[in-house]
Amino acid sequence: MSKTLIIIGLALLLVGGSLWLFENLNFTYKNPLDFSYRSENFSFYFPLGTCIIISIFISVLFYLFKR
Repeated sequence: MSKTLIIIGLALLLVGGSLWLFENLNFTYKNPLDFSYRSENFSFYFPLGTCIIISIFISVLFYLFKR
C-alpha cells in the first residue's frame, strides 16, 4: 500500500510540474494536432493531440498498476 501511495504522489507531482511548466511556456495551446477554427461568429476547438497524449499517459499508468 505504501509503494502505491508513493507512486501516486510522484505521478501527481510530475503532472503538476508539467502543467506548471507548460503554462509558463505557453505550450498548452500550440499543440500541432489540436484543431481550431475561427470565423466571425463561430469558433471551434478540438484538442485531438492533447487527448492522445492524455490517453497514452493513462494507458501507461493502468499498465503499471496492472502488474
